[in-house]
Amino acid sequence: MFELVGFVGATGAVGRIMLEMLQTRKFPAKKFRFLASARSAGKTIRFNGVDYIVEELTPESFRGCDLVIASTPDETARDFLPYAVQAGATVIDESGYWRMKPDVALVIPEVNPQAALDAQGIIASPNCSATPVVMALKPLHDAARVKRVVVTTFQAVSGAGLAGTVDLHEGTRAALANTPYKYECFSHPIAFNAIPQIGGFKDNGYTSEELKIVHETRKILGDDSLQISATCVRIPVANGHSVSVTVETERPVSPEEARALFTSAPGLVVIDDTATGQYPMPLDVTGKDEVFIGRIRKDLSHPNGLCFWAVLDNLRKGAATNAVQIAELIAKHRFGWQA
Repeated sequence: MFELVGFVGATGAVGRIMLEMLQTRKFPAKKFRFLASARSAGKTIRFNGVDYIVEELTPESFRGCDLVIASTPDETARDFLPYAVQAGATVIDESGYWRMKPDVALVIPEVNPQAALDAQGIIASPNCSATPVVMALKPLHDAARVKRVVVTTFQAVSGAGLAGTVDLHEGTRAALANTPYKYECFSHPIAFNAIPQIGGFKDNGYTSEELKIVHETRKILGDDSLQISATCVRIPVANGHSVSVTVETERPVSPEEARALFTSAPGLVVIDDTATGQYPMPLDVTGKDEVFIGRIRKDLSHPNGLCFWAVLDNLRKGAATNAVQIAELIAKHRFGWQA
């Protein structure tokens, strides 16, 4: 059992889901310490029947912690998490800052659990749009070696935070009432629209979100030879990211074989019955912790091509669930704990 778990960012949307999961799954820790910015310090969090006062995050906050779980902006992760490592804690970080650092493990427990167990210091949890791609590619890569991947994401506004959700709700009301609305989160209207930009544009014409999919997928699967191209689109959906994926493998993989591979892979659920219109959709996966796959079919343009559709709750498996699963993986390894 962990002696003291430090939790940074418990008052955010992802942090609240993590707290719920740690509580309901009875995570093995004697004590918890909740940390946040000065703005949130002093608030009360009820956890496991106890009221905790949220403390202001400082470099000294991690003393005595043997595990730290953090869901913060990149700048906060950059500035404070090294102090947690110096204090001797294992750190699980939800931000994007540490993911591509060479000495930091980037982990999806169903895909590369040993990387978490071998890690020293910080363990990073991947981007919410990379997670469904990697989890679906893993069984295909093991069975037939993936050579090339083309990904298009359709990402919910909750991935942009509370301001994104407000923009969707208020912008939709305004559009229906034919009244003006000043968007705060998005640079274009999101109501009744699709915005083909998530993150800033880079010199090569790709956005930062698209490059995260490329680089994080390669790192987690441990294969820099993978050819990956991504397009990321924000759509007027409240929660749940969807991805359309086309894969080229070294040998042909039939839809039947792919369904069997997906079905046997941990964390994947196949919903694929076109005769009855069954396939995963964002409304159906909200609140769930798996990646759902459907529309599995041959790529008509290539003999070794396969196409499929995948959906996940971006706030859960795309963020909170994955981080908690990493913590549980470590607890199981160190203490023999079982959820």
